[in-house]
Amino acid sequence: MQLAQKLLREDLDHIEDCFRQYLTSDVPLIRQMSDHILASGGKRIRPVLLLLCARLSGYGGEYRYTLASVIEFIHTATLLHDDVVDGAPLRRGQVSANVAWGNEVAVLVGDYLFARCFEMMVDFCDRRIMKALAGTTSLMAQGEVVQLMNSGDLSLDEERYLSVVRSKTAALFSATCRCGAILGQLPSDREEDLAAFGMDLGVAFQLVDDALDYVADQEESGKLIGRDLAEGKMTLPLIYALRCCSEDERQKLSAIFAKDDLHADDLGFVQNLIIRYDGIAYTQRQAGFYVSRASERLAAFPDSPARQALAELAKSAIHRRY
Repeated sequence: MQLAQKLLREDLDHIEDCFRQYLTSDVPLIRQMSDHILASGGKRIRPVLLLLCARLSGYGGEYRYTLASVIEFIHTATLLHDDVVDGAPLRRGQVSANVAWGNEVAVLVGDYLFARCFEMMVDFCDRRIMKALAGTTSLMAQGEVVQLMNSGDLSLDEERYLSVVRSKTAALFSATCRCGAILGQLPSDREEDLAAFGMDLGVAFQLVDDALDYVADQEESGKLIGRDLAEGKMTLPLIYALRCCSEDERQKLSAIFAKDDLHADDLGFVQNLIIRYDGIAYTQRQAGFYVSRASERLAAFPDSPARQALAELAKSAIHRRY
């Protein structure tokens, strides 16, 4: 990520200005929440991806800033809604918007962000970009519903889990990279290469995120450890451990999922189970596979600082600590 930050320093400053410009509203509560969202920061990985893919594609026009803002607003809107569904108390180390202002306001401001995105997309006048982002937003919503349906389902296998990951998380990574290619008017095969790069990177990113949910430092991550378990989410570290554990252990885990409240000893049992059967290590290996495959997608592009930054960004995904 360091190379990308160095390469895009001025562009990222410009994007932060765009965020403030596009999040203005005459409604005081929306302005307050907008300030809260901007202050929480974040990795801005999706705007970075858009800028790098646009640069790799030879595009240097102004639309990249607006489009990067649209993509970040789509992501932020989904986070606002996710936190309501999950009852999350923290987001990026701060009190989540749903806790600070209530679920109703968080949902409505998320809706406002989606509506703002539609307004901004009209300026592109490119049906392919609008189609890519509209289709992706629909796919992400479907992924959220399927994830909710899978809650507490101990029979969930890796293939079904990855299907949710691709639609819920990786689809926006893929669409982001595709939009960068569209801005640069790349031929269809190169566009597909970048879209596939984004998909693989998005899967790897989510796999690492799921592993960190059980082992990350809470102060660094800004999220409660074991939150996925508390929400009944079946993620790969646990899915793999279930593949290897005994029937008695499976039954105990089933009893834990049946509880209304998660206790510290329940989390300890699940963490020990995952570690005993190498669920974290397996998840990290799978993330490494997707990162390697993502890097291979860049081989068709000439060497350049943008390509190097994308490769570095992919590799950094598996070394995240939060």
